[in-house]
Amino acid sequence: MAKHAWILAAVAVLGLSGCLENDMQRGLVGAAGGAVAANAVGVNPVTGAVVGGAIGATCDQYSSVCR
Repeated sequence: MAKHAWILAAVAVLGLSGCLENDMQRGLVGAAGGAVAANAVGVNPVTGAVVGGAIGATCDQYSSVCR
């Protein structure tokens, strides 16, 4: 179940980050989304924030969704 939640959170962060203009904004939204998703599935929210922030900040380098 937790694996599916992380995949869903990553997809949501990538989808939201496409609406923002720079890496800082995408990273902040990713961190917030990651913390909320991690808390919802019972994982440490700090870990979720770090993972979500990293995904949000780097999504434009690895995906065309954020461009």
